[in-house]
Amino acid sequence: MKRWFRWTLGALVALLAVAAAAVLIGAELAERKSRRQVPVTVAPVAWAGAVMAAVPPEAKVLARGQYLFNSRGCTDCHGADGAGREFINDGKGLRVAGPNISPGPGSVVSRYGAEDWVRTLRHGVKPDGRPLLIMPSEDYNRFTDDDVAALVAYARSLPPASGGAAVLELSMPVKLMYGYGAIQDAAQKIDHSLPPPQPVAASVSPAHGQYVANMCISCHGPGLSGGKIPGTPPDWAPAANLTPGEGSALTRYADAGQFVAMLRSGRRPDGTAISVMPFESLRQLDDVDAQALYAYLKTVPARPFGQR
Repeated sequence: MKRWFRWTLGALVALLAVAAAAVLIGAELAERKSRRQVPVTVAPVAWAGAVMAAVPPEAKVLARGQYLFNSRGCTDCHGADGAGREFINDGKGLRVAGPNISPGPGSVVSRYGAEDWVRTLRHGVKPDGRPLLIMPSEDYNRFTDDDVAALVAYARSLPPASGGAAVLELSMPVKLMYGYGAIQDAAQKIDHSLPPPQPVAASVSPAHGQYVANMCISCHGPGLSGGKIPGTPPDWAPAANLTPGEGSALTRYADAGQFVAMLRSGRRPDGTAISVMPFESLRQLDDVDAQALYAYLKTVPARPFGQR
């Protein structure tokens, strides 16, 4: 009996030691990963002079930038004024807030040049070469040059607001998942060799809808089949399968009208509310973008739910 107890105790101590070592190693891996240098070659920015100059951009450029800022998720993390906002706080050690990107005090972009904006937006890399963990740059990587220019022009035109740097407090489970590779930052998900995309005419077409659907990648995955969003709090619902595959959410929407109504209201056709989705931004999509998105989703290859 005593021998059995000693063996059991020894095995328990060994397991605890292994677990403690795994935690320490995982935390160190996460720290190293967050500090690594990501080499990115930023192509010459043709619009830099016009956008970064003191002369205000054309009204149509600012209008396009404002539309993108409001409809592509920028407000969800940075707020309507660009001052930054908390958007995740599970009360268990996971807290995330977007930084101030207005021209006001505490702005993290006050010294950004045009190439710094491109490196951040398209590549998920800070000006100092380190990766951005939360910034969903995979959603913005396929922005055209004109849309990048418009978005930057609008952000630079915002009234100065007080704010600060991003808040990134990771719970130990999230930190370990990042360290061991279960969670990737945007820089890992992006093909940095891709050239800027060519513009697609805005119309209710699958081609334009594919361009709009880039905003869905960070939550629904590159294949748009959904599943648990890596790193989110345990009580967050998984992202839906937007393909025609197993468990598809599209079967709920008989036509584009029902789909657009969901984007506007945050409710399914049966009246039930949808959680987690960034409806603050999605309801700002104009009719052409919203209907084109539906048209594209009806054409994507079917994938089983959860394959991202």
